[in-house]
Amino acid sequence: MIGIALVNMLVALDQTVVSTALPSIVAELKGFEYYAWIASIYLLASVVTVPVFGRLGDYFGRRQFVIASVVTFTAASVLCGLAPNMPFLIFARALQGLGGGMMVGTAFASVPDLFPDARSRVRWQVVITTAYGIGTAAGPSLGGLLSEHFGWRSTFFINLPVGLAALYFVWRYLPKFPSVHKGDVRVDWRGALWIAVVLGGFQVFIENVPAHGASLVNLLLIVAVVVGFWVLLRTERRATHPIVPLDMFRHPQLVVLFTLSVLIGFVMYSLIFFAPLLLQGGFGLSPQTAGLIATPIAACIALGSFINTPIVVRLSRPTNMLILGFCLLAVASAGVGLAHRETSHAVLALMMAFAGIGIGFILNNMNVFGQEIAGRERFGITTALLQSTRMVGGMLGTTIVGTLINHWYASGVAGAVSAYDGTPASHAVARALDPRILIDPALRGDLLTDLRAMGIDGMPLVETARQTLVSAVHAGVLLTGVAAIIAALLVRRIRQIQFPKRLDRSVVVAPE
Repeated sequence: MIGIALVNMLVALDQTVVSTALPSIVAELKGFEYYAWIASIYLLASVVTVPVFGRLGDYFGRRQFVIASVVTFTAASVLCGLAPNMPFLIFARALQGLGGGMMVGTAFASVPDLFPDARSRVRWQVVITTAYGIGTAAGPSLGGLLSEHFGWRSTFFINLPVGLAALYFVWRYLPKFPSVHKGDVRVDWRGALWIAVVLGGFQVFIENVPAHGASLVNLLLIVAVVVGFWVLLRTERRATHPIVPLDMFRHPQLVVLFTLSVLIGFVMYSLIFFAPLLLQGGFGLSPQTAGLIATPIAACIALGSFINTPIVVRLSRPTNMLILGFCLLAVASAGVGLAHRETSHAVLALMMAFAGIGIGFILNNMNVFGQEIAGRERFGITTALLQSTRMVGGMLGTTIVGTLINHWYASGVAGAVSAYDGTPASHAVARALDPRILIDPALRGDLLTDLRAMGIDGMPLVETARQTLVSAVHAGVLLTGVAAIIAALLVRRIRQIQFPKRLDRSVVVAPE
């Protein structure tokens, strides 16, 4: 479990540490046009490999895949740190994403192998959640510290000691559990290929929509994704050992869980991504202050998991913890969505804490419920699909909320900018359409200086932009609150799940 926890910390650290170093990377290696790909290529590679390796782990056992994932991820991290140029770095990040997807698809599914009894599994999940919370909470500060004092390459090399420690514990202590599948297994490579095409194409489409809207390229891309999905369904129906067993999607409880996973990804990633934008751009707080206020989200995920453990096993209806978790997320979204510049920092931090605790109530329980509903022979693919659907929900959330915020902001500021049409200041004032002027003091200072040289006080324009951004983020965050409420209502569709009073290595699912 220490090894699996370190694997989880490895993924969390990389996602948060590297994001802090992105500006320094671009400054040294040039190639700003590749900026987004440093993050996107990792996500793309991991998204398409999670379900594939989750299912392969079901067929052939998980130990060798967990070891391979740690070796791949750690070696790719070293290559990232040694990258001489942007194309090489992007290649290494893709390799890192491959290792990360293999980790997520197999390491987490090893937990039910180790602890068939669901009560024990719920308790031990705290170790994984704590590792994730530590990695996520420490990542931004550690990334800034390493990047400033040791250079951006150190943000990749920090994965080396963690990876080696994880490799030691996994290699030394993780047992090789026999596969529950008997006889020869014909690997569904065609299905794996079409999963990669569909998920990869969908991610590229999601990332292109905010920038290019309903362009011809995007329309062709989504058509290709739909056609690929149709081919995938035909392929999986015919496969003797499908990567994704389609009968799982005829199970109403699993469908509800996968839907909840999409919704938790939608809410969680939207809050994590846009709350700092509200604090820095809307309220004018410094990055350090905004970071301190937002930190409880990550820190309290572990706290929520810790609180959940002794409670959920004693409830007559354990799924109520999911309802409580989504309600806490709805409260957090409402609190952030109604906050204003005079709202105390303590109240804002409390809302972030509510969000973290709510996420802690949800993630572990969904894994345990899904694994027990699906059965041991599908531990891997069920866990992997829960992870994949959460990633898809995160992509949808950041795209939908981001598009809403961008359009709201652009239309709101456009009115103030249009008042200067036909004047010498029109070109300078148009820079207010870029919300970065609210976050970057240098850009804002340049705008105010240029307007002052023309005899114009630019502060009212900046204030209008701030108020517009606040309204835009409020609308986006309140949308996540609606998604959380919908999720809380959907939980009632999961049949009663009971933890038996004696530890009999199974969870009893009550009949309908």
